[in-house]
Amino acid sequence: MTDDVTPEKTGTPHQSGAGIDPLQQFFQRPLFLSLTIGIPFCIFKLLFGIAAIRVLTLPHHGVVAALGWCVIVWAGIDLLMNAGRAIFDLLGQSAPFEYCTIAQLGAYFTMPLVFLAVDTLLSFVIICTMLWSGWITLLTTIESYLWYAATTLNLVSLSLVLLYNEVRKVRG
Repeated sequence: MTDDVTPEKTGTPHQSGAGIDPLQQFFQRPLFLSLTIGIPFCIFKLLFGIAAIRVLTLPHHGVVAALGWCVIVWAGIDLLMNAGRAIFDLLGQSAPFEYCTIAQLGAYFTMPLVFLAVDTLLSFVIICTMLWSGWITLLTTIESYLWYAATTLNLVSLSLVLLYNEVRKVRG
């Protein structure tokens, strides 16, 4: 990873190689962040949009279907942005864009991390809505496995990072 990767350019807290061990540096790479947070959140958004469209079959729910299509487009754009971030990282370059559309909007106001946090909040609201509304039952078998994979990847990676950081503190 190049030293020109800074929070201003990436929307991600990152330090260059100085004073940081290789595993900690890996946890902060756009590749890791995209694969374990960004892409799973895109999957949650996409499946929420699909479920919202399925609710269309109920009478008088056209607005919900329109919301579903908007979320699908949003998820698709964010998915492309996360994939792009991962590819740029693999090429050793900083990406000229943020992880998601909301953070990209935040970049115009010079606070992409604040807007990224809003995107994260919205993603968690989507997850909760899927669970509490019962819409999760509308997913097909393949979609359910996508949900499980996104959940597993996101939660296990978060747990590994937290465990690693706590071990570092103890050894500190």
